[in-house]
Amino acid sequence: MRIPPRISVISGIAALVSTLIVGGPVTAVASAAPVPAVGDICYSALPSQAHDTLDLIEAGGPFPYEQDGTVFQNREQLLPNQNAGYYHEYTVITPGSPTRGARRIVTGDSAQEDYYTADHYASFDLVDYDC
Repeated sequence: MRIPPRISVISGIAALVSTLIVGGPVTAVASAAPVPAVGDICYSALPSQAHDTLDLIEAGGPFPYEQDGTVFQNREQLLPNQNAGYYHEYTVITPGSPTRGARRIVTGDSAQEDYYTADHYASFDLVDYDC
């Protein structure tokens, strides 16, 4: 992690003052924002319905639900932080479910940045197309 120069100078001054007054060093700790935890899943391990959804995304549709292709807000903050409009969500059909179900593909603007969630955004796995 790169620490801005002003923090390094302040830390140095704090250490000097601490040594002169207290008689010991003070350590400055810089905290960073937590990094989202995202797993990996092999393309071959996805359910066949996720393959169908990825094929539809590649083809540009048509999609089975009007919500497909809408902006995904990343409110859970599990995916890497990006500007609004970066992520889009698509339904992965769940056989036998009377609703859209919980499974989704969330795509990012980068090439092959596709995430799969089987639990309606409680967790995500980045799709690995090389396995």
